[in-house]
Amino acid sequence: MALKSSTERWGGVAKTFHWIMALGIIGVGILGLYMTGMDRGMAKVNTFALHKSIGLTLLALALLRLAWRFVDRKPRDEAMPRWQRIAAHATHGLLYLLMLAIPLSGWLFNSARGYALQWFKQFNLPALVEKNESLGDLAITLHVAFFWILAALLVAHVGGALMHHVFERDNTLLRMLPFARLRKRPEGESSP
Repeated sequence: MALKSSTERWGGVAKTFHWIMALGIIGVGILGLYMTGMDRGMAKVNTFALHKSIGLTLLALALLRLAWRFVDRKPRDEAMPRWQRIAAHATHGLLYLLMLAIPLSGWLFNSARGYALQWFKQFNLPALVEKNESLGDLAITLHVAFFWILAALLVAHVGGALMHHVFERDNTLLRMLPFARLRKRPEGESSP
């Protein structure tokens, strides 16, 4: 598998970023939902710390992923109606935006509430702002709202990929799967 993307498929680096981010986002989301229902105590404190550390890691990976997108080519879009292409590009843009906004809003909340922010108990990150309760309330409201918007977009993203795979029978999903063979296009059919 080539590291860089081609006109036909995503490369190994893009695929690795995609699947690590997908698993990380699902995991940190489940952890976030679980921890809010926990009883007070050290287990809850440790779970929050893990959630924050994973979130910071995903923020760093999202920044690296964006940097990679600027140096890597993007495969051609599969043939599809214009509205689907616009919806796909809008969904991808919003996913990238939320991959940055969710951890940043969490960091902002943490800072505004005056909590120390550590990365896996290795080092502290600086506060983004001074302590400010009302800003903390806004930040956590945004953090939760962004999460639910991301969840809806992920359903649309996965649903779109599966729709293309099952009904359109094109390579939209296959070109992001590791080691998948692309389907051959019927004679006379070409990419846009």
